[in-house]
Amino acid sequence: MTKLKAVAAGVVLSALACALPSVAQQADAVSAQTVVTVVPKVGEAPALQRQNLKVWADGKESAVTQWQPLRGDRAGLEFVILIDGSARSSIGLQLNDLEKFIQSLPPTALVGVAYMQNGQAAFAQNPTSDHALAAKAIRLTGGTPGSNASPYFCLSDLAKRWPSEDSKNRREVLIVTDGVDRYSPRYDPDDPYMQASITDSQKAGLIVYSIFFRDTGRFDNSYYETNAGQNLLSQVTQATGGTLYGQGLINPVSFQPFLADLSKRLENQYELGFAARPKPKEELVELKVKTDVSHVSIDAPQQVPVGVSQ
Repeated sequence: MTKLKAVAAGVVLSALACALPSVAQQADAVSAQTVVTVVPKVGEAPALQRQNLKVWADGKESAVTQWQPLRGDRAGLEFVILIDGSARSSIGLQLNDLEKFIQSLPPTALVGVAYMQNGQAAFAQNPTSDHALAAKAIRLTGGTPGSNASPYFCLSDLAKRWPSEDSKNRREVLIVTDGVDRYSPRYDPDDPYMQASITDSQKAGLIVYSIFFRDTGRFDNSYYETNAGQNLLSQVTQATGGTLYGQGLINPVSFQPFLADLSKRLENQYELGFAARPKPKEELVELKVKTDVSHVSIDAPQQVPVGVSQ
């Protein structure tokens, strides 16, 4: 063998040796899935392709294994509207907007309506494809101060007792509440009940949206508590891939602009599959998703469940 051929062979073998750990790691990887939302900064959302994405799972860059628009025969959606039982009676002015939103959802969407009561999500209407029936379940709340116990108890309860086991459908919830935790009224980013609601929602694959709306009672007479509630709601919605809607520190004049934006989000969602390192048992791992398209952002849950290899 000539010296030149020997050097070339060494380079090839060296490259193969370096590549082997990577190949082995990919072979041992499991595929995880989650739902993400493409959000344009202006105009309509473009149709992103797999090559436009970069994904990091568990702190390491990961291969994208699936990028499926959730439309047509993949448009399955289970949507629950969860309203704070302590909301002020002026919410009656917003009920028509909520009813119209329900009626505007795709015919295949299953829609449920529940109310926050004593730390639980009490269903007035289980998820149904009869949108007229679901719309009839929208009503005035009792408005009793503190009757929700904690909005985060109620969200955790909904996540744990989600009324369906169909893994093919998206699971999304709109909570209408002030976000104030009566068990911990001062803003604490590590509020255990709020953090538990995030974990429970992420494990259940819920995307959480919220419209800020004041409750009755003294807690909503203070700037401090109002700001605290909004900060907690912002943490929950961002952690699950949703968003918080509001009009400053006052009740919104109309829900319609928020619901119109929410409808667009539902129309621009994808199932993202990515490779991840298997775990001894299912656990949540950190997820980051970015795109190289400058006028677009991607809302994704901050943590997703990853299981063991099959």
